[in-house]
Amino acid sequence: MITAQQLVDAYETGLGLPPSSDAEVPDPGARLAATLPVWALAAGSVAAASAAANRVRVAHALPTRPVRLDVDRVSAAFSSERLFRRGGSAPVFFADLSGFFPTADGWVRTHANYPHHRQRLLRALELPASSDAAGLTARFSVMKGAEIEDAAAAAGAIAARVRTEGDWADSPMGRAAAFGPLVAVDTRTSTTRRPGARAHVATVERPLTGIRVLDLTRVLAGPVATRTLALLGADVLRVDPPQLPEIDWQFADNCQGKRSTLLDLRSDLATFEALLAEADVLVTGYRPGALAAAGVHAAGRSGLIEASVSAWGTSGPWGERRGFDSIVQAASGISLLEGTPDRPGALPAQALDHGSGYLLAAAVMDALVARTDDGFGRGIRVSLARTASWLLTAGDRCPDHPAATPPKPGSTVTHSELVTAAPVFADYDDYRWPAPPYGSAQPFWVEAPDHYHRP
Repeated sequence: MITAQQLVDAYETGLGLPPSSDAEVPDPGARLAATLPVWALAAGSVAAASAAANRVRVAHALPTRPVRLDVDRVSAAFSSERLFRRGGSAPVFFADLSGFFPTADGWVRTHANYPHHRQRLLRALELPASSDAAGLTARFSVMKGAEIEDAAAAAGAIAARVRTEGDWADSPMGRAAAFGPLVAVDTRTSTTRRPGARAHVATVERPLTGIRVLDLTRVLAGPVATRTLALLGADVLRVDPPQLPEIDWQFADNCQGKRSTLLDLRSDLATFEALLAEADVLVTGYRPGALAAAGVHAAGRSGLIEASVSAWGTSGPWGERRGFDSIVQAASGISLLEGTPDRPGALPAQALDHGSGYLLAAAVMDALVARTDDGFGRGIRVSLARTASWLLTAGDRCPDHPAATPPKPGSTVTHSELVTAAPVFADYDDYRWPAPPYGSAQPFWVEAPDHYHRP
């Protein structure tokens, strides 16, 4: 049986860390039930982050906490969109042009939740901007999946042909995704060492107090990682481009404990450079090379931990392509494994996103611990495709699994009209504050923030 500890071992071995003690992992029952071992991925990634937080505590001569996993908390956090309510109303998870569509030779999955992705998809297919799902279905029905996939990639839109796992494993991208550690970390010894750190009054509950994190991520792995760092005390400043507004409910569901600012790197790179100069960690969700193309060169910064999450990684032929959890599931064979003979399906949660997010948070914390010893910065890379590869090769499949039990409403926190999933760590009742108003902070660091700052 594949266990959560095996994922923890894979993470720690890949980084050359000594093995941590086994986590207390209860039987999940039917929570996150799937053909693939989703519970092992979920519990293992959370346990890896919890163990990394303990290594931060040890580095500050603080007592550790038991790595204890609560089934309800973990399953609720991984399925947080199903618990989210604003004024009693549930969000719409996918827009009308996002989802599975039949093609002339199979299926394709699209992602067009953002207006600019919708526009690109319709442009790639030479359809009017007013087209609906019926129009898209008619267009796809006379096209092959590979044709759709290539046209979308060329236009910067997001669509993937639904493959078998064998097709994926035999493809250049599938082989690249299966190579290397779960989390890649490079020590940047060519950079200057980090000078004396700011006052860092770490506590058992908030061991990352004093750490400054710039968050340039959206949906979903990156925000999960930075939300975890914020929970543990880091000052996380999320930076969004003013010309591309975030989807409101997704921001509210993933920005707890952070501050939020709007900044256009194209017209005010100097302000961003000033923020970066004082940051300990930069977390990005841009495609590989995109940030450098915008004029940001973080690799040479003194002692900076630069953490990135992408859909496809840096070593394969799809490094320049956009992607999301649902798209990686479709391309890698997961959708067919989790579907029926008549239609592709999906995992019971966006587990590639959430699992990758907790692994990224763990790696950031371990990089910070290593920096206290040598002063060097590090580059960290996580990809959804690599996480998917672990899930596909883990074994221990259960095709006759029961229907996944939905997360329990009791594993939530309420602030006024807003209901969100509680923190994944059972030691914490709530985040330090709910998601702040979008763009409510000025683009500069503040001393010891204990609440969000309105303009």
